[in-house]
Amino acid sequence: MHSVVKVMFPVTKVFSYFDSNDFDLVVDDIVIVETEFGMDFGIVKKSPYVEESDNLPESFGKIIRKASEDDKKQLLENQEKAEKALEIAKKYSKELELNMSFVDCCYTFDRNQLIFSFVADNRVDFRELAKKLAQKYKTRIELRQIGVRDKAKKVGGLGPCGLFLCCHTFLTDFNSVSINMAKNQFLALNPSKINGICGRLLCCLGYENDLYTELKKGYPKIGSMIETVNGVGKVSSIDVFKGTFQVDLKDRGLIELKKEDYHGSSE
Repeated sequence: MHSVVKVMFPVTKVFSYFDSNDFDLVVDDIVIVETEFGMDFGIVKKSPYVEESDNLPESFGKIIRKASEDDKKQLLENQEKAEKALEIAKKYSKELELNMSFVDCCYTFDRNQLIFSFVADNRVDFRELAKKLAQKYKTRIELRQIGVRDKAKKVGGLGPCGLFLCCHTFLTDFNSVSINMAKNQFLALNPSKINGICGRLLCCLGYENDLYTELKKGYPKIGSMIETVNGVGKVSSIDVFKGTFQVDLKDRGLIELKKEDYHGSSE
């Protein structure tokens, strides 16, 4: 059993668990934590609670302290220095003719590591760039190539629904999303409708997919030929919320039937 606290690193939006070290912590406290890369800072997202050892990783860091006013000043200094380092990195990459687009840059709290994130269409040989940055900043340099979904998570923005991006506000992981989910929800397969601003399928396609799968049970498949009291016809559409489906009888046009009117094999 361990007393643990859930902490989010604001730059990467990654959540990790730490030994609470008997600190009295509440949500939104800023804390200095021990990580494999040295000291870093995070924001408490779940107050200390007791967790079974089997549910935790084999090793995890500790909360070193609550952030003091001096710590917060250092955080601001780190951010200012990282912004300048980002501009230098862009300049160096242009000089080296590297096809990469930088997203952000951050220092670990103790400045033992300077981390750059970038996107690129292909793999980039950034060894010379890393060498130049290390010579200038005298610290460990890490260049991370991330995907477009990760970029959207970092940068944020508004989705087609008009709300802030889910990945930037509350999603912690990118679950698999497939085109079959859009088909399952009777959505038009128009990229402008089912893709997010990152260019990938909308994460929210997965939110209601299980519900649609359950609601569609007992309906005939769209495109199938079925026997009705008015003759044989082709199923043209299904409305799971009204509990009806439409059948095209060719000579007689479309008729609407209720789900309970269908007694064939279910989907």
